[in-house]
Amino acid sequence: MMIDEPRAFLTELFRAAVARADPMEVVPAHLPPRPEGRLLIIGAGKASARMAEAAEAHYGPCDGIVVTRYGYARPCEGIEIVEAAHPVPDEAGAAVTRRLLDRLGDLGPDDLVVALISGGGSALLCAPVEGLTLEDKQVLNRALLSSGAPISVMNRIRKHASRVKGGRLAAACAPARIESLIISDVPGDDPAEIASGPTVGDGDRAWAPLADLVAKYDIDLPGHILAALEAAEGPLAADDPRLDHANATVIAAPRQSLEAAAEIATGRAVEVRMLGDALEGEARDLAASQAEEAIRIAASLRPGAAPVLLLSGGECTVTRRGDGSGGPNAEFALAAAIALDGHGAIHAIACDTDGVDGAAEVAGATIGPDTLDRARGAGLDPEGALARNDAHTFFEAIDAQVVTGPTLTNVNDFRAFLILPPAS
Repeated sequence: MMIDEPRAFLTELFRAAVARADPMEVVPAHLPPRPEGRLLIIGAGKASARMAEAAEAHYGPCDGIVVTRYGYARPCEGIEIVEAAHPVPDEAGAAVTRRLLDRLGDLGPDDLVVALISGGGSALLCAPVEGLTLEDKQVLNRALLSSGAPISVMNRIRKHASRVKGGRLAAACAPARIESLIISDVPGDDPAEIASGPTVGDGDRAWAPLADLVAKYDIDLPGHILAALEAAEGPLAADDPRLDHANATVIAAPRQSLEAAAEIATGRAVEVRMLGDALEGEARDLAASQAEEAIRIAASLRPGAAPVLLLSGGECTVTRRGDGSGGPNAEFALAAAIALDGHGAIHAIACDTDGVDGAAEVAGATIGPDTLDRARGAGLDPEGALARNDAHTFFEAIDAQVVTGPTLTNVNDFRAFLILPPAS
């Protein structure tokens, strides 16, 4: 069959992927029974307020405090929802983190803490280690975001900068039991990596010294920040006895969301090929590689064949080379459009499932055979926009952005190439 409106079809698939990870759908089944003692709900991340809303729909009004991104709050009767800055922390995030730690100080062994954790918590939970200030944490986050380092490396460094990441938030809950419900936005769905693992200790992975990681990825840090990171204790080990009372469960992840899109596509007689849900790398490089694969498939299709859909998730990165407005998904889409060079059979979408690509209130973008012609007709230079990391400006000018507003969840990147067969 033919897809009459490829852009609408791809956008429908993206929205289905987001809906599959809605906390109202995935949280209730994983909530533990009420304890004999107190129940305290805590949380951090872009999805945490929606997760808190789901918890209260299950338990009724609860005591607790949750921090989410500005614009992502949800109505709760008992749980206090606080908004703070992301991806660079601010005083609101630092203040609520101090209050959160204070709330954990008088818990007993019969009490239960339910921690609602999702992507974005790394910035929203802000408690600098000794030797660092909030301003230092802001410098650190900006340097990490512009470095192009993979999320695992960024989180390793963040854990050394924090008094709550790397399992320390869970340790602060002792002697109460803590059950963490986690929505994954990282490749591999490792709970220790999501939001820099505030309630989860690190595994056995061997890491290079921090100074070597900073040098390898050319992360521009003042000397006093690096010295404070090296002096910090760092994350707790997974078998640290301070975490004996802690348990963590990933309740939603990119794989399920990609499967939701695949179900719709299969129902429309589209052949689905999964490229992976944990792909990492420079956005422009991954885009060129997947565009090449799409071109190869297009060349193999004959009239009457089923359309082919390439699906992938994970987390692209961008090394800042210019001063434009962009994010990993928009940059992926722009680089893919350039690589496809107006190929007549291929359409694509790249979006972040949280509705925010980079720091912009834009989920991502769609491309098609006419993308480059429309852009050049509008006086735009696609290659120049890519060189400046200016993909958001580029797609806004040709009305190809995908704007969802806050989706209230976060399972990271959603990418799809739709390859149509020849008509005859």
